[in-house]
Amino acid sequence: MKKPKSRKKARKRPVAASVKPAAKVALRGTVSSKPRKAELRYVPWGTVPVEELNPLLGRQLIVGQNIMLARVLLKKGCIVPEHSHRNEQVTFVLAGALKFWIDGQEIVVNTGEVLTIPPNMPHKAEALEDTDDLDVFNPPRADWMNKTDAYLR
Repeated sequence: MKKPKSRKKARKRPVAASVKPAAKVALRGTVSSKPRKAELRYVPWGTVPVEELNPLLGRQLIVGQNIMLARVLLKKGCIVPEHSHRNEQVTFVLAGALKFWIDGQEIVVNTGEVLTIPPNMPHKAEALEDTDDLDVFNPPRADWMNKTDAYLR
């Protein structure tokens, strides 16, 4: 007769001292509970108003059903404070350079380069020069849409 297998508790991985647990820095309200309507739209960037968040930071948003495209305009020296969110993020630098502090590393993303950021990963950024970048989020950032993103203002 076989003995029942014992169940071992899963071991928790230690969190590096320099990285805060995501639960302590993840921004609340980044995911909307209401599904958005899918629709076909043609949107020239020139028709999307630039939202001035602070003297060094502006952005434009285009929001779909399950994805958001943000054009982020950063002046040299602009700091995006450390934060994390439940949204997956892809950053594509159209012009300029952004330095990220993420996962214990410093990563410089230059013109034409891409950085993917998994959900709940704390990150911080600095514009090393005037920068125009595109950020893609899945799902769309509810805090950006409803303007409860005080960490940027």
